[in-house]
Amino acid sequence: MRLILILALVTGGAAACTSRADPLPGTVSVVGSFYPLAEAVREVGGDLVSVTNLTAPGVEPHDLELAPDQVESIATADLVVYMGSGFQPAVEDAVDLSDGAALDALSGVDTLPPPPGEEGSAVDPHVWLDPIRFATIVDEVRASLTAIDPSHRDAYAGGASTYEERLAALDARFRTGLAACARTTIVTSHEAFGYLADKYGLMQVGISGLDPEAEPDPRRIAELRDLVHQQGITTIFTEDLVSPKVAETLAQEAGVRTAVLHTLEGIPDDEVAAGADYLSQMGENLSALREALDCA
Repeated sequence: MRLILILALVTGGAAACTSRADPLPGTVSVVGSFYPLAEAVREVGGDLVSVTNLTAPGVEPHDLELAPDQVESIATADLVVYMGSGFQPAVEDAVDLSDGAALDALSGVDTLPPPPGEEGSAVDPHVWLDPIRFATIVDEVRASLTAIDPSHRDAYAGGASTYEERLAALDARFRTGLAACARTTIVTSHEAFGYLADKYGLMQVGISGLDPEAEPDPRRIAELRDLVHQQGITTIFTEDLVSPKVAETLAQEAGVRTAVLHTLEGIPDDEVAAGADYLSQMGENLSALREALDCA
């Protein structure tokens, strides 16, 4: 009955494809609602888990609608790891109707409020862009997998510990790399980088708020153009999964350049094949920030 109710959630809606494989025998089947969560599960579980990422590479996860096979994946998984607080409402609705184990990745993380004037969310959900908060999620995944499969407790603890050490090293690189910069303000396509800014002493100014599809009015563009001139900002940051047109227009009017900051919400298949992952793309973010902010 619950599966029938869940399937009703997707009737009449378009859906993104999912990177799904049938679980291997003897593994724990896990659904991650989008890239960072699926990545955390893979790093902790290794060959002991079969992971389905609900959000196809290159697809904006905020816009995810569920196809019937994705709904079935949620209903039949041993564990679903998702981001709550309205980040992916269709996934939350499906999880609410499922009887399996579920982990809201925000449940154990120190969260920030949304930007002023934002509606529809009690918190800023982009916690994974702080490596230390992401490490907290990794440990939550470890605990959830251990509860389901206690016979492999040591393997999950080892996978989590190894990845958390790499995240701590990444955090140290950011702290050192952003410790002495000529500027600290970053202008971004939308306000996805609040946790990164909070962690490393930056000030984020978004062209739009938490919703990447929101269209700013001309007054907002004029305000940002003035800010760029007043603070000597050299770079407007665009994103992988959001149209750069508005950011490029602002940059052209202000006479500055654009550069990409990865939101890590999804990595295209060709980039994954070339070795891209959370750690490498966060490293690229650090390089882009150091250049834009003229860091020593």
